[in-house]
Amino acid sequence: MQLTLLKAKLHKATVTEANLNYTGSITIDKTLLEQSGILVWEKVSIVNNNNGARFETYVIEGEANSGTICLNGAAARLVQPGDKIIIMAYAIMSPEEAKEHTPGVFILDDENRIRERI
Repeated sequence: MQLTLLKAKLHKATVTEANLNYTGSITIDKTLLEQSGILVWEKVSIVNNNNGARFETYVIEGEANSGTICLNGAAARLVQPGDKIIIMAYAIMSPEEAKEHTPGVFILDDENRIRERI
């Protein structure tokens, strides 16, 4: 049996841009990706705290230390700049691996910098 567990979570990320004309995905600051362990092209789930929208997409890398959180393509219709979102990446593992696993949960400040890891 394989289980799907939370790998990493960026909590209270602030949307900086919504680009309807891009081909899809979420652009995330390179530094946040490195600190959280979320990978380029990785599938992520997103929850919009402002309107309740829930959706999935994949990650592309934004400029390091830019604070960029940009929803692209169709997902841009589900957010507005300034919205607070939660970005979650998951990992598939065995029950034995799951027993030892601890996800990285990162609380962000208003500039999309990690304020706290819980």
